[in-house]
Amino acid sequence: MPTRPLLVIALVLLLLGAAAAFYFAGQEPGPLVRIEKPAAIGGGSVELDLIVDAIGGGLTRLDAAVEQEGRTLPLFSLASSGSATFTQETADRMRVKQTTPAGSLAGLRDGPARVVVTAARSVLFGLRTAESVTARDVAVRMTPPSLAVVSTHHYVNLGGSEMVVYRVTPSDASSGVQVGDRFYPGFAAAGAAAAGASPADPSLRVAFFALLHDQDVTTPIRLVATDPAGNAAGAALDRRAFPSGFRRRRLEITDRFLQQVVPGILAATPGLQASAESPEARLDAYLKINRELRQANDAQIESISRGTAPERLWSGPFLRMGRAQAEAAFADHRTYVYGGREVDQQVHLGTDLASTRGAPIVAANTGRVVFAAYLGIYGNCVILDHGMGVQTLYGHLSSITVEVGDRVGRGEPIGRSGMTGLAGGDHLHFAVLVAGRPVNPVEWWDPHWIADRIDRKLAASGLSTR
Repeated sequence: MPTRPLLVIALVLLLLGAAAAFYFAGQEPGPLVRIEKPAAIGGGSVELDLIVDAIGGGLTRLDAAVEQEGRTLPLFSLASSGSATFTQETADRMRVKQTTPAGSLAGLRDGPARVVVTAARSVLFGLRTAESVTARDVAVRMTPPSLAVVSTHHYVNLGGSEMVVYRVTPSDASSGVQVGDRFYPGFAAAGAAAAGASPADPSLRVAFFALLHDQDVTTPIRLVATDPAGNAAGAALDRRAFPSGFRRRRLEITDRFLQQVVPGILAATPGLQASAESPEARLDAYLKINRELRQANDAQIESISRGTAPERLWSGPFLRMGRAQAEAAFADHRTYVYGGREVDQQVHLGTDLASTRGAPIVAANTGRVVFAAYLGIYGNCVILDHGMGVQTLYGHLSSITVEVGDRVGRGEPIGRSGMTGLAGGDHLHFAVLVAGRPVNPVEWWDPHWIADRIDRKLAASGLSTR
């Protein structure tokens, strides 16, 4: 019968097709795995962060382990995932995170290691699996950093600044000074030395820090460090803190003043939703400017500070605006009064200096222009970076004569005084910033303070002063 040979042929072809499918299924790639973390393993916890793409097949295996000197230490298993979290980012892509105490990886020693991830997915309707192996080299560091203070006599006034020279090992650890909840980064001490000085010890660091006006003299101040493996360390900083007296003032807000400043700020700040069509609306707008815009401007200033140069660009005391009268001091507490009632309270974090209208404004010290534009309550504003977290701000200018990226010398012109922004009259709002936070500029104008708090410590630490 002719049908039997046809059936045989069909069966043979079916078997050949199945065999081919079975063979080629074995050639399919396993899941794609990207190891985001860890990049290093320390003495604390190990953060595992994997991105897994199963390419259309169900994930049947996902194991991670640390390999070092012939030993394999399990880190994660899909079969017993425990506290791991799984996030389905797409239909085929999944993110896996798990934190494991490093203590559970007994036997690891300082040195190189590998994180190895083995993954498999089902193919051919679950009859076979496709496997992949992904590895990443990591450094094991079980020993936390060490910190040692090198400089002596650290005296800081409330609202003022200080500097410390210290040593941190290993030298690739990030470090600095923690003052309460505020952190001040340290920089390689070589950046503070004079040109042509002998190379500094690579473990030596310099950090400028502050005890802010709204902190307490008992605020903890200590050195901190974290290495790339996440090991953390701290060390006490011998210091003395002194209270400071700040003035309290009552400022009368008039309709004339509101009409003078509010419309201009609103026009220059499109994102600020407020009106200036009536006296009541202008008062509401002013309060929003004095609160919300002030906070936003200060946050932007702190963000700008993160781009500071790692070396000290300046030397000597900072210049005070010549023949200028101080109209407001640093950290004046202001109560704003409108129509006989108190409507707001703020702290003035700078010094207001006035001489003649449109007076020339010069750089207080050598630096690089990192901001030169309109900045809300500060109006036309210039910010100079002097390196290692120290910056100066010049606000309410009528004109600006420098651009971002310009390098300016001590005493070189940068603009003219004015009354832009939240200013009732022509003057300069001058501020000194440490890590983007305002500090008392009087210290930075004082040559004796510069000589004792900065130059003395650098010279005693073997760093030539500038």
